[in-house]
Amino acid sequence: MVLETLQDPGNLGTILRAGEGAGVTGVIMNRETADIYNPKVIRSTMGSIYRVPFFYTDDLKGTVERIKAAGVRLYAAHLKGENNYDKADYTGSTGFMIGNEALGLKDETAALADSYVKIPMAGQVESLNAAVAASVLMFEAARQRRG
Repeated sequence: MVLETLQDPGNLGTILRAGEGAGVTGVIMNRETADIYNPKVIRSTMGSIYRVPFFYTDDLKGTVERIKAAGVRLYAAHLKGENNYDKADYTGSTGFMIGNEALGLKDETAALADSYVKIPMAGQVESLNAAVAASVLMFEAARQRRG
């Protein structure tokens, strides 16, 4: 998981907890993301903070470029997604990029993704909570890898 400027400690903790359940290998965050040692983060991880590797970076762009150079295909959760999330193949080395709760990913960060994916929704809902969107993506990757 690559997180950009998530502000809600509950979202961050939930992503770590759901990530452990889905089998993620780590979480990378920019320095503007909530403090992982915030008590609300720690409580919402239910212990996953001790088992899921995490890393804060001062250079998100450079870190993402190194991830891609290592052969990881990155998908940005984005309202401009070309494909529904369940149409992509996540069986190889895969990362998901999740942006700020109110603003999403910055344009320059989203441009680093190999592909934009969207989560289709009924009704008048435009987007999901960052932790919910991340969970949907992580568990779709886990489902594909089990299959």
